Amino acid sequence: QVQVAESGGGLVQPGGSLRLSCVVSGSKVPLYIMAWYRQSPGRQRELVARMTRSYDTEYANSVKGRFTINRIFSKNIVDLQMDSLKPDDTAVYSCYAQSEEDDDYWGQGTQVTVSS
Repeated sequence: QVQVAESGGGLVQPGGSLRLSCVVSGSKVPLYIMAWYRQSPGRQRELVARMTRSYDTEYANSVKGRFTINRIFSKNIVDLQMDSLKPDDTAVYSCYAQSEEDDDYWGQGTQVTVSS
């Protein structure tokens, strides 16, 4: 059974930094995409950042230059370094992975709150 475990959320002041980490265990098929999504009350879930096995990356326009996604392919880990955080970044951040057989896996989410 595939499990997705996230860590690293919390409360931070505007301008601060947080690092989210996610590990996917139990997959017998390589993971093609690993990504972070977020959702805040009243808003649709949106892609924050993603990285494929080919190292292709994609970022939401609102986080470009502030957030950095990294993967450790051998361990099925994806991290999201978030710098210069803004109150608008407040949301539940969820880890997502897609295997090379198009199976989708989601984490339960971790709360990030940016507030003074």
